[in-house]
Amino acid sequence: MIDVIVAGGGPTGMMLAAELRLHGVHVVVLEREPEPPPFVRSMGLHVRSIEIMDQRGLLDRFLAHGRTHPLAGFFAGIEAPAPERLDTAHGYVLGIPQTVTDRLLAEHAAAVGADIRRGAELTGLSQDGDGVTVELADGTRLRARYLAGCDGGRSTVRRLLGIGFPGEPARVETLLGEVRVTASPETVAEVVAEVRRTQKRFGLGPLGDGVYRVVVPAAGVAEDRTTPTTLDEVRQQLQEVAGTDFGVHSPRWLSRFGDATRLAERYRDGRVFLAGDAAHVHPPTGGQGLNLGVQDAFNLGWKIAATVRGWAPDGLLDTYQSERHPVAADVLNNTRAQMELMSTEPGPQAVRRLLAELIGFEEVNRHLIEKITALNVRYDLGPGHDLLGRRLRDVRLKHGRLYELTRGGRGLLLDRSGRLDVTGWTDRVDHVVDVSEELDVPAVLLRPDGHVAWAGDDQADLVGHLPRWFGAAN
Repeated sequence: MIDVIVAGGGPTGMMLAAELRLHGVHVVVLEREPEPPPFVRSMGLHVRSIEIMDQRGLLDRFLAHGRTHPLAGFFAGIEAPAPERLDTAHGYVLGIPQTVTDRLLAEHAAAVGADIRRGAELTGLSQDGDGVTVELADGTRLRARYLAGCDGGRSTVRRLLGIGFPGEPARVETLLGEVRVTASPETVAEVVAEVRRTQKRFGLGPLGDGVYRVVVPAAGVAEDRTTPTTLDEVRQQLQEVAGTDFGVHSPRWLSRFGDATRLAERYRDGRVFLAGDAAHVHPPTGGQGLNLGVQDAFNLGWKIAATVRGWAPDGLLDTYQSERHPVAADVLNNTRAQMELMSTEPGPQAVRRLLAELIGFEEVNRHLIEKITALNVRYDLGPGHDLLGRRLRDVRLKHGRLYELTRGGRGLLLDRSGRLDVTGWTDRVDHVVDVSEELDVPAVLLRPDGHVAWAGDDQADLVGHLPRWFGAAN
């Protein structure tokens, strides 16, 4: 029997597969498409996702293929300087096309031993008390202990489970693609700057070699979302919005996306889980979608692995929904708010001007930046230290960096006092005695996802908290 089948080979599925493999879990990834898609939906990674890549030793690979940009306020396209002393060692945005992110995560998953099967479409599933049986389009049946549906906004897994996906349908659509233009770079830059003064859903930016990424509002919402976007449609909308079509020609690819906002009623059904766009869809404002899915996987992977390996405490799998569902709800809320603020109607424009004034206050600006970059995420782990439930930034230690100690995906007790121990849990939790001027608490216990599960200096209190996340002592 396979331990875990992951349906969907996008960034969420590949990240989840890699996290499971860190713990020796047998993983099979089923991806319907025979080849990765050429569409560049996402153009970058936010701070929390950058931290995750660093925690797993992947960041150098991503930095080599991307470009760092100073972190600044950009809520609904309202520009503001970054506030001082953001709680991260990675205060930047990493510009990197999703096609590259997809490839790097797929390479990582394969390197750690995930069995990736492309051209394998899941069409049916059933589950019982011992596992999940999935059926593929070619009639193949596979059996696994658990199934993770990471198969996108039109998730087959979610549909087969009958999980509700309430929310709002798309009200507007945007055309997207990569094209060549005959207009001069100077003309393009001048027109784009003028149009974007009022139309924040418009853009035409150079990608190199004469190719431009075009983003322009569509005329309406297509009845059939699978209808191909045509170059004539792009030309017509560019004329409508910008007064010129820039002589666009020779498209590499064209697509469309909408602003539908939907959240799965539940993230778990027995032995089946939903993650990424299968669990939530929302407008792309702020570039949070890919990041949200990767962070779902980072939360879920170690919990399934702990269950497969036999040391998970009761209820651990249920914390996936209780922790991640509210995070997605907040992203849906802020993306819908941003879409309203990007409307050209007088009412939303008035609210936009007011918010632009408020963003001038540092705490407002900080609050919105931390929301978009997921630095503000704090899981509700009950009463305790201010750090409890938060991820810990990459603090500098006397003998290195914190994130260098997290590469194996295990729990970690960072002990500045040298008086604590994790006897009974050493197969699951590393104990590191080191000092850091950036940490003002004697010791912290980190879960495999880097969130603080305990902070303090009392051994008995530590022993009382270890079983909650790491099961019974040996």
